[in-house]
Amino acid sequence: MSANHSTELKENVYKDCLKRIQGLLDQENDQIAGLANVSAVLKGAFQWWWVGFYLVKHNELVLGPFQGPVACTRIAHGKGICGAAWAENQSIVVKDVQDFPGHIACSTESNSEIVVPVRNNGEVVAVLDADSQYFSCFDETDRLFLEKICATLENLF
Repeated sequence: MSANHSTELKENVYKDCLKRIQGLLDQENDQIAGLANVSAVLKGAFQWWWVGFYLVKHNELVLGPFQGPVACTRIAHGKGICGAAWAENQSIVVKDVQDFPGHIACSTESNSEIVVPVRNNGEVVAVLDADSQYFSCFDETDRLFLEKICATLENLF
């Protein structure tokens, strides 16, 4: 299979996820319920090691709805990949988490990661975090589509 074919397949999966998520959120305005279903849709579609949300509370990130094994419960502003994405207000794609200065190892099974801010009126209110047991799992396609998904979550905050 060519790289372009692989990218096209991934895009199609994301397009399906986006439709499903929009449908779920059209019927739901509860933050926890909405974020839980988004986590479940993404975990089911991609089988990542871990996917979920950290919510900004009292100047730290606090674990929110997720799918996967036990996770870190609190992350300081600017610390690790999640804290850096929050502080920089931008998505971060990491091909090998060991190469990221200050990486917080919640699980030794995680080898690559993507973190995407969720914003309300331009302010980061949460981050979407996805971890894979495979190196270089996430790319520009993931970033673009996860940013679209996170943009649909603004009304939950």
